[in-house]
Amino acid sequence: MIDRVQAMRIFVRIVDTSSFTRATATTIVPALASLLGVQLLVRTIRKVTLTAEAAAY
Repeated sequence: MIDRVQAMRIFVRIVDTSSFTRATATTIVPALASLLGVQLLVRTIRKVTLTAEAAAY
Protein backbone atom coordinates (compact mmCIF):
# COMPACT_ATOMS: atom_id res chain seq x y z
CA MET A 1 0.00 0.00 0.00
CA ILE A 2 1.24 3.44 -0.88
CA ASP A 3 1.88 6.01 1.83
CA ARG A 4 -0.41 8.81 0.66
CA VAL A 5 1.45 11.68 2.34
CA GLN A 6 4.82 10.59 0.93
CA ALA A 7 3.26 10.13 -2.50
CA MET A 8 1.81 13.64 -2.32
CA ARG A 9 5.22 15.07 -1.41
CA ILE A 10 6.86 13.31 -4.35
CA PHE A 11 4.07 14.47 -6.64
CA VAL A 12 4.56 18.10 -5.58
CA ARG A 13 8.32 17.77 -6.13
CA ILE A 14 7.74 16.40 -9.64
CA VAL A 15 5.36 19.24 -10.47
CA ASP A 16 7.75 21.86 -9.05
CA THR A 17 10.73 20.54 -11.00
CA SER A 18 8.80 19.29 -14.07
CA SER A 19 10.98 16.21 -13.95
CA PHE A 20 10.72 12.46 -13.52
CA THR A 21 14.38 12.10 -12.61
CA ARG A 22 13.85 9.78 -9.66
CA ALA A 23 13.02 6.16 -10.31
CA THR A 24 10.45 6.15 -7.50
CA ALA A 25 8.49 8.89 -9.22
CA THR A 26 7.59 6.59 -12.07
CA THR A 27 6.21 4.13 -9.52
CA ILE A 28 4.67 6.54 -7.01
CA VAL A 29 2.77 8.81 -9.41
CA PRO A 30 0.85 5.97 -11.10
CA ALA A 31 0.07 4.48 -7.68
CA LEU A 32 -1.20 7.85 -6.40
CA ALA A 33 -3.22 8.34 -9.59
CA SER A 34 -4.73 4.90 -9.10
CA LEU A 35 -5.52 5.65 -5.48
CA LEU A 36 -7.26 8.90 -6.46
CA GLY A 37 -8.86 7.43 -9.57
CA VAL A 38 -7.58 10.12 -11.95
CA GLN A 39 -4.67 10.74 -14.30
CA LEU A 40 -2.38 13.32 -12.71
CA LEU A 41 0.27 14.10 -15.30
CA VAL A 42 0.80 14.10 -19.02
CA ARG A 43 4.42 13.29 -19.71
CA THR A 44 6.13 13.90 -23.03
CA ILE A 45 9.78 13.82 -24.02
CA ARG A 46 10.11 17.54 -23.39
CA LYS A 47 7.80 18.35 -20.50
CA VAL A 48 5.48 17.22 -17.76
CA THR A 49 2.11 18.95 -17.49
CA LEU A 50 -0.73 18.66 -15.03
CA THR A 51 -4.12 17.35 -15.99
CA ALA A 52 -7.13 19.43 -14.96
CA GLU A 53 -7.83 16.91 -12.20
CA ALA A 54 -4.30 17.23 -10.85
CA ALA A 55 -4.52 21.03 -10.86
CA ALA A 56 -7.66 20.78 -8.74
CA TYR A 57 -5.96 18.27 -6.43
